[in-house]
Order: sequence, then C-alpha cells, then structure tokens
Amino acid sequence: MLAFEAGPWGIKFPTVVAAWRRAWDRVIPFFAFPPEIRKIVYTTNALESVNAQLRKIIKTRGHFPSDDAASKLLWLALRNITADRSRAAHDWKAAMNQFAIL
Repeated sequence: MLAFEAGPWGIKFPTVVAAWRRAWDRVIPFFAFPPEIRKIVYTTNALESVNAQLRKIIKTRGHFPSDDAASKLLWLALRNITADRSRAAHDWKAAMNQFAIL
C-alpha cells in the first residue's frame, strides 16, 4: 500500500489511495484469490451493464399506459440484451478451474 501511495499512480490519484485506506480491511481479502479469479471478478460487470441498458430503455419512454406495457417492453429488452451475450467472459474457464480447486 505504501509503495502504491508513493508511486506515480498514488501521486496522480490521491483520492483512490484515500478510498483504499478507508476500505483496506475489505480490499485485502480480494487479493487472497488466485489471479484467474480476481481477473473475472473485476472485469465482469454484466449485471451492471444489463441494468444500465434497461434504465436507458425505460428513461426514453417516459411513461407507460399500463403495467403490462412496461412488462412487455422490459421482456423485449431483456430478450435483445441476452441475445448479444452468447459467449462467456474471457478466461472464465481458468477461473472456474480455480473455483473447483478452492
């Protein structure tokens, strides 16, 4: 932590260093996982992406004549979103192997 803080990234982003200091007891357990699992955890934001896409679709409509209309729109949106997500995250197999070992 001290090396990061004194290095070029720590100097450039002091707010990140402060956030890590405040949450260090919650950050450090993350590093106990093997690199394959850490990579999947910090690069997989699939749920956040789906939520953002749904919010964008709802926001552009404004209001709905009925709950059924809103449900249909969300169903169609989820169908289109999941059709684009046909492949697994990169390096997922290596992470699954590490989960099996753990």
